[in-house]
Amino acid sequence: MAVVSLEGLSKRYGNHLAVDDVSFDVGDREVMGLLGPNGSGKTTILRTLTGYLRPTAGIVRVAGFDVVQEGRLARRRIGYVPEDAPLYPQMRVNEFLAFMGRLRGLDGQKLDVSLGLARKRLGLEDVGETIIGRLSRGYRQRVCLAQAVLHEPDLLVLDEPTNGLDPRQIIEFRTLIRSLAEHCAIVVSSHILAEIARLADRVAILLDGRLLAVRQVKASGSIRLRARTDLAPGIVSALRTAMAGVEIAEAPQAGGMVSLHVSTAEDGAVDQVIARLAAAGIGIVEMSEAGADLEETFLAVTSRKAFH
Repeated sequence: MAVVSLEGLSKRYGNHLAVDDVSFDVGDREVMGLLGPNGSGKTTILRTLTGYLRPTAGIVRVAGFDVVQEGRLARRRIGYVPEDAPLYPQMRVNEFLAFMGRLRGLDGQKLDVSLGLARKRLGLEDVGETIIGRLSRGYRQRVCLAQAVLHEPDLLVLDEPTNGLDPRQIIEFRTLIRSLAEHCAIVVSSHILAEIARLADRVAILLDGRLLAVRQVKASGSIRLRARTDLAPGIVSALRTAMAGVEIAEAPQAGGMVSLHVSTAEDGAVDQVIARLAAAGIGIVEMSEAGADLEETFLAVTSRKAFH
């Protein structure tokens, strides 16, 4: 059974049709990305999915429960992180998480176990007594994620989760989300194509509230690097030592530079390469991901009319 099922979902605000007859399913432990420009209906879909908005038409189910007819049962199975993370900045991390746990019906030993597990999963064990308002934005996002998974939801809903994070925080957050996907289904929205490409198993492409396509996300696993020629042996050694199934082709360039084409079957190839070269202290001039499956798909489907 699908964890999420949308059947003909529509949402109208007065004369404005924000979501127009959208249907898709999300399976257990699957990451589904909602991709589209601002105003494409992503947030409206998420708010309807989580029970904050009532659909104008259609049926939305979470873990088999209708979010309108069986709203309380459906919401118990959802963890939600909206775009502007709702936190109490004057509270300490442990205090806030315990408060949120009690709101979700957890108490006693069950609450203690849930708090410990959430802190461990989200890397919050060293900041438990820190006032939330003094945390970096990256850690505040971790706290918001922790409150969303305290009750072991079947579905985790994330609305633009990497907005405002710096590049390092984005990479760390991406790793956290993939680890959480081992325990539940995830629906994540973004208008940034590269982020969805790194996070999602499948992507629903939206435009003007209409579903254009649902596509499998294909990680290219292929990266092009450009570096000084004298650094090439170190790059090859670092990557082949640390990553499985790596193939590297070298092409000399003018000016003492070399281009390396790196292919690997490992997930998160770009993040892996960045981490390995950083650990080895090797600097490169340029890096790009070869292949653009999702980009090509997005451009192709947004140039056509939506299907129903």
